[in-house]
Amino acid sequence: MAYKPFDLSGKTVLVTGGNGGIGLGMADAVAAAGADVVIWGTNAGKNDAAAATLKAHGGRVMTAKVDVSSQAAVQAGMADAVAKMGRIDAVFANAGIGNSARSFVDITPEQYRQVLAVNLDGVFFTLQEACRHMQARAVKGDPGGSLIVVASLAGIEGAARNEHYAATKGAVISIMKGVAVEYARYGIRANAILPGWIATDMTAGAQAAPQFAEKVIPRVPMRRWGQPEDFGGIAVYLSSNASAFHTGDTFLIDGGYAVF
Repeated sequence: MAYKPFDLSGKTVLVTGGNGGIGLGMADAVAAAGADVVIWGTNAGKNDAAAATLKAHGGRVMTAKVDVSSQAAVQAGMADAVAKMGRIDAVFANAGIGNSARSFVDITPEQYRQVLAVNLDGVFFTLQEACRHMQARAVKGDPGGSLIVVASLAGIEGAARNEHYAATKGAVISIMKGVAVEYARYGIRANAILPGWIATDMTAGAQAAPQFAEKVIPRVPMRRWGQPEDFGGIAVYLSSNASAFHTGDTFLIDGGYAVF
């Protein structure tokens, strides 16, 4: 007999930036586990392709073009998702961008602000609206909910030439911890996932660089790039009742890179 707490039937999961990379890897896993899924992304074509993949699992799928750096867009997107899906049980604040520079002093104000707008403001706005919805539901006698921030190994290591990106990832871990403490009384839990070197569009440049393959990936004890599907298991766990008493934690998924 299957371990029932991992069954996501009847739950609705929202994934920002869920039309590709790690986001789609997580969305596909929760859909396969029985959840209905809401995808937010700014590329309509990628949203449609992701929806086609997810619908193969048989559940309901909703996509929306939402710019998470806009508070108004996030508020409207959350209201629309709740109205159409009935409820949101888990939210993965996953949308993010990166733009490294030659050195710390070469990071321009424009690069800095662009990364903060999506990676920090976007997570802040997304968690705020998710908390409003879940708290309101709890007050009416239906407590519970799971909030997951997708941060990065960069948030806890020295990320040379990526200080602005690392700053956003460290910041969202701190936001997660505060939310975990403040909203636990409503049965709402909050956790963070910290990916290491993962093969996605964001890391395409590094994947194509011979020196990266020669000097960095061999330092990963698993001896390979991480893949989006490597995040399916943790996504199902954090969306499910199996993690009902697990909050305020960080999950480092990096093939052992940080400890080697």
